[in-house]
Amino acid sequence: MKKTIIGIAIVAVLAFWAMGNYNKMVTEEENVETSWGNVENQYQRRMDLIPNLVATVKGYAAHEKETFEAVIAARAKATQITIDPSNATPEQLAAYQNAQGELSQALGRLLAVSESYPDLKANQNFMALQEQLEGTENRITVARNQFNETAKGFNTLIRKFPNNIIANIFGFEKKPYFEAEAGAEKAPTVEF
Repeated sequence: MKKTIIGIAIVAVLAFWAMGNYNKMVTEEENVETSWGNVENQYQRRMDLIPNLVATVKGYAAHEKETFEAVIAARAKATQITIDPSNATPEQLAAYQNAQGELSQALGRLLAVSESYPDLKANQNFMALQEQLEGTENRITVARNQFNETAKGFNTLIRKFPNNIIANIFGFEKKPYFEAEAGAEKAPTVEF
């Protein structure tokens, strides 16, 4: 009888321990998904600003058609790539990041066009949009860093022993990180 009670007590302790760790993994996985939603929110904010910025610049620089088309095409490509954070793979995240990088480059060319038009640079509407876009780029960086930190916390949790046993039983998988774009380690060449 005493062995049965001890056995039941051990099983109960193990069950409560497993439930506690499982619930913590679910909470951390939800945190990763919420953090991913914040990243997407900031990218969406940038997507929403782009048409206004393009329209403002178009009014001043009608002959810069190639630049406008590049921005519009990059925006369209970036909006086509979506990621389910619960099933994200490093390849999907790299493709998403690549499309967003192409959009950043196209926006950089668009903003460079403004240097040729002093009246545009003085236009309050353009200046406000440019400030919002710069702020959004900063928010994107912060959101991506927060996503990486949240993913790191989750990945650490599911890889530690004995949590890894529960993670394997219930199918919790490591989340990918945002990584630096190819060539980011090289300083850009500035020529005058």
